Amino acid sequence: MSFVATGDSFITRRNPSTLNQSFQALKSIILKSEFRFTNFEVTAHDFEGFPSAVSGGTWAVAHPSVLKDIKSYGFNCIAWANNHTLDYSYGGLEATARYLDDYDFIHAGVGKNLAEASAPKYVECPSGRVALIAATSTFHESWIAGEQRQDIDGRPGVNPLRFETKHVISKEKLAQLKRIAEVSEINADYNLAVKEGFEVAPSFQGLRFGKYDFEIGKEEGKKTLPSQIDLDRILNNISEAKRQSDYVIVSIHSHEMKGEHKDKSPQFLETFARACIDEGAHAIIGHGPHILRGIEVYKERPIFYSLGNFIFQNDTVTNLPQDFYTKHGLSFEHNIADALDKRSNNGAIGLGVNPNVWESIIPQWEMKNGKLEQIKLYPIELGFGMPRYKRGWPSLSDSTNILKSLQKLSKPYGTEIQINNNLGLITL
Repeated sequence: MSFVATGDSFITRRNPSTLNQSFQALKSIILKSEFRFTNFEVTAHDFEGFPSAVSGGTWAVAHPSVLKDIKSYGFNCIAWANNHTLDYSYGGLEATARYLDDYDFIHAGVGKNLAEASAPKYVECPSGRVALIAATSTFHESWIAGEQRQDIDGRPGVNPLRFETKHVISKEKLAQLKRIAEVSEINADYNLAVKEGFEVAPSFQGLRFGKYDFEIGKEEGKKTLPSQIDLDRILNNISEAKRQSDYVIVSIHSHEMKGEHKDKSPQFLETFARACIDEGAHAIIGHGPHILRGIEVYKERPIFYSLGNFIFQNDTVTNLPQDFYTKHGLSFEHNIADALDKRSNNGAIGLGVNPNVWESIIPQWEMKNGKLEQIKLYPIELGFGMPRYKRGWPSLSDSTNILKSLQKLSKPYGTEIQINNNLGLITL
């Protein structure tokens, strides 16, 4: 069985040509595989939902016709559980789901309730059946899909992977922090909520300081673990899917990082990915931080911690709600170009000036009897330095720097990447 995957497809405008050499080269790579995946990181509708009070950063919406361009690359399945799924509230979610169905995509990670959002979706391939399960660890708490009950409907939303964060400090520092908490009354509202039954008292042995949990430990720092309730649900879905298909693929959208290092995965994500493979998943496809992260081969199965961007056009949305303008000190008289200029400080800051955002890879891998045989890595670039209304389309790159960077990011996982003729290769 052959697989291909890309990172985020944040598409907001139509492809001007599907006949050019760049497009055709990518399409030929994608169509070589039977399972062909991308993460769809916008809502697709004709403003059939109103803007949510919160967004994933940019209120991401594109006309449904962009799905024709996603289809033209050759993709047959997508994940869309991410931090933009509910940018246009439930109307945008429902419309996007309808258009994805209209364009005949297998899509996972979002649903009318939690059971539907977390359910495996199946891609029927010539060589076998592949299950796709999708989740996100980056979301507003109100976007989580709700459980269905016999006496009440569930809530539309995303399949969540929540995580617990503990800040480990010395005994002396914890005692000092406890005194600060008492003097500052930072926990007063929470303590009263626990007494009145509106909050649940923490089960861990430590100190809650505002929204943060601290505990005593020898190795000071931050540790994160996936939420057990979410992990158990996803592992249960994998257990089901591996008995209903030849292969199980898990997609995870995660912006979280280790410390201030955006190119390094947080502890909970590594724990989650390995647990999924332990349960029977055949590959983990990560995306979210808009840059590449390392590749791990765990138990002869690949973990792509982040595939960066495939299409990235967040600076060509056509409309933004007034909330965005107000945040940047702009009035009703200003337009979309004014808003984008203000956010980027006229092109001096933001994702547009980070070259790592505009380069990535496309992995194509082969598996036999559930085990990885090889991974080919095709470097791509998205037009760094071009005007914002032109950049964001992928093309094959002739620079070896992308693969060399991925070599360094993957080395801590024990993964060796060979580079020959600007093609990366991982073999077992």
